[in-house]
Amino acid sequence: MFFLKEKSIPLTTFFNDSFTDIHSHLLPGIDDGAKNIEHTLSLISKMRSYGIKNFITTPHVLGDVYPNTTEIIKLKLNEVREALVKSGNDDIFINCAAEYMMDEKFSELLANEDILTLKDNYVLVEMSYFNAPYNLYDILFEIQLKGYKPVLAHPERYIFYHNDFQNFYKLKKAGCLFQLNLLSLTEQYGKGVKNTAEKLIKENLYDFVGTDTHHENHLRLLQKIGTKKNYKKIENLLQNNSRFLH
Repeated sequence: MFFLKEKSIPLTTFFNDSFTDIHSHLLPGIDDGAKNIEHTLSLISKMRSYGIKNFITTPHVLGDVYPNTTEIIKLKLNEVREALVKSGNDDIFINCAAEYMMDEKFSELLANEDILTLKDNYVLVEMSYFNAPYNLYDILFEIQLKGYKPVLAHPERYIFYHNDFQNFYKLKKAGCLFQLNLLSLTEQYGKGVKNTAEKLIKENLYDFVGTDTHHENHLRLLQKIGTKKNYKKIENLLQNNSRFLH
């Protein structure tokens, strides 16, 4: 039996002028994303060719590994903005937030209200890929007590939840919003992640999408999502992202 390969469609179908990518690592030299300003401009240029012109980029804030402060992140953002203008890319909108690991350091930042939000009171958070923090629900409660809304990055990638799907419902009930990594629709992170992403989409548990771009290989792989089937699955999520600037 022969199977027809689904015809691809351009990524500009997915990303209209108002679409905002709310998860990426484009600030130069401060985490595992862009290495320098030239790398930053190269990644943004490629993403622009896909139709993405609005960015809220989110460097890691992760203990002693990536001890980024609000000041460091904002300085790097200004560097990128200046470089974009100098290179004639002044139609690119870029702002910054952070991807916060929910650890002891994050709890300190939260207590001091030293948090960079995606927009308004939305905060992008993540967990270790090995296990959830023992006090996860306490942290989620504290986030909301401070007036913020937690947006959990790539829930489909937390493999320790794959065998008990009820954990995802529990997180939603605790006030978590979910952000899908678009590359999870490919086999970039493995079949288990892809299958979990598909199920979370089917159960209507996602709120937003993000590219989580770190390097060129991510952007090459991103082209694989370009099918009508995928577009139909996530059209409402793409629209949610578009509302971020409006």
